[in-house]
Amino acid sequence: MRFAALYDIHGNLPALEAVLHEVLAANVEHIVVGGDVVPGPMPRETIACLLSLEIPVEFIRGNGESAVLAEMSGQHPGVPPPFREVIRWNAQQLQSSHQKLLTAWPLTLRLERHRLGQVLFCHATPRDDNEVFTRLTLEERLRPIFDGVDADLVVCGHTHMQFDRMIGTTRIVNAGSVGMPFGKPGAYWLLLDDMIELRCTAYDFVSASERIRSTDYPQAQDFAARNVLQPPSEEQMLEVFEQARSARDWTRVD
Repeated sequence: MRFAALYDIHGNLPALEAVLHEVLAANVEHIVVGGDVVPGPMPRETIACLLSLEIPVEFIRGNGESAVLAEMSGQHPGVPPPFREVIRWNAQQLQSSHQKLLTAWPLTLRLERHRLGQVLFCHATPRDDNEVFTRLTLEERLRPIFDGVDADLVVCGHTHMQFDRMIGTTRIVNAGSVGMPFGKPGAYWLLLDDMIELRCTAYDFVSASERIRSTDYPQAQDFAARNVLQPPSEEQMLEVFEQARSARDWTRVD
């Protein structure tokens, strides 16, 4: 069975639509959505698009959903002040049916008999939906996280940069971000069959940015500019994550 892993869509509906066009053309039979469908500029429309698909779709929850759910429940979302407005706006866009839906999404998902072996999907790491590591993180720091996960392959996202590396005997693959990439503009995702393919889908970035700017999203202008037309480079973001690691616990950024 051919699987597609779509992570970190962040309400970027034009990017998702472009990826789904390629997913269906590739005869994918099953989709795993790896968290952070929200927050973003088109949250309701993005969820509706995924739920309307005629092939099976399974979801796991990311830190973005956790923050929005906390806001909807009247709790502190646990994000820094610059992101509070975005979380609040997304919570206001969603209804009680969305709240029930997102709450039901598990934190991890297993494919027990995939051709690639035992596959574990998580948003960030198997133990935490907000834990950060990159292709540069030292293996010695990651072994305590991934030793004992009982999986041949772990698929993750969260840091919005694709990579494929080994931690001990476990292969770790980051699917990248559909809607908020770091690096070359595009919509990044993962195709799993007999092998793993790191995919990047090009789409009409100018048209997408115009659609995003037409929304009421509080940071629509910045999202269109920095997440669609000219995302920050991978080198910039690796430096940001390293600085965050040096300033606090190495595994987490907000």
